[in-house]
Amino acid sequence: MYAVVKTGGKQLVVEKDAVAVVEKIDAPVGESVTLPALMVVDGDTVLVGSDAAKARVSATVVEHFLGEKQIVFKFKRRKGYKRTKGHRQPQTALLITDVSVEAPKKRATKKSEARDAEGAAEASPKKRTTKKSEPAAEATVEVAEE
Repeated sequence: MYAVVKTGGKQLVVEKDAVAVVEKIDAPVGESVTLPALMVVDGDTVLVGSDAAKARVSATVVEHFLGEKQIVFKFKRRKGYKRTKGHRQPQTALLITDVSVEAPKKRATKKSEARDAEGAAEASPKKRTTKKSEPAAEATVEVAEE
């Protein structure tokens, strides 16, 4: 079973007992966090949308660290302007401990949907209908010859 979760403005595919590196989460090392699932796949079953929202992905914070250095180099030709800077993004390593899914509700059959629709139609008040006005007859214009 695996799930697609959203954290730090990014989506990530995770499965149980895997280590995921995400943008920094404000939780101390050793604390358990819950990530929102966007999609859950379990063999032949795929849950998306409101069914996947019921799924829970639990993870434990393993460590906080800085990612690889990204070099930022500014340069203007023929001016002698060169600037080099570096940046290291703070990140968090998570150990995925559990991917659990609540059983989705059974969907109504076509017969029960039709029965519910009939009951709703009988309960609702009847709407007034008005006659549509007929378009005005086109006027004919005769041209007199001289």
